[in-house]
Amino acid sequence: MMQFGFIDPQFLSFLVAITLLTISPGVDTLLVIRNTARGGIRDGVTTSVAICCGLFAHATISALGISLILLQSAWAFHLLKLVGAGYLIWLGVTSLLAARRGQPLPVNGVLQGGAAVSRWQPVKEGFLSNVLNPKTVVFYMAFLPQFIAPSDPVLLKSLWLASVHFMVANVWQIGVVLMVGSASKWLASARIAQILNAVTGTVLIAFGIRLALTQRPL
Repeated sequence: MMQFGFIDPQFLSFLVAITLLTISPGVDTLLVIRNTARGGIRDGVTTSVAICCGLFAHATISALGISLILLQSAWAFHLLKLVGAGYLIWLGVTSLLAARRGQPLPVNGVLQGGAAVSRWQPVKEGFLSNVLNPKTVVFYMAFLPQFIAPSDPVLLKSLWLASVHFMVANVWQIGVVLMVGSASKWLASARIAQILNAVTGTVLIAFGIRLALTQRPL
């Protein structure tokens, strides 16, 4: 792979930029925290991996030029934006409803009433939250080409850069998972669960509304 310039003089710049982007507070980190508190370390790690798997979809779409079509077509981008915003708002509403019911957070993936949290739920939530995020589409379309030389195989180089992003993001997010998971007994308190659900639900809805009202891609 090295002959294609997968690690070149620009790689360090990419690594620094992608690390700074990853540790910036956003929907991904919030979702990882919420799902770890809800289902334990297992769900947190699963959510993180699912979120990061979405990066490969964005890298592929960007390399194939579909992102360019989305950016040039106002209605297509607007539709993607509304779908992504609607999904964030739906996640927020579910959290607020849980807070209103005073529903306790699961401990190790099981509610106090005995109902297990589906293993596929964090996979679905993590992957869709990333894939339906138009800001990630724009970021990959605008950012990745800066690190791809004309002589590089575009798809392979895009997937390589996405794999680096995948590793960096998982290191950060799983670190967050472990920190939240270490406080699982504290988080199992019904009152703490209600506060956490209320806060995360409100922030997710705010993210969704902000995304829906954004007039420009960036």
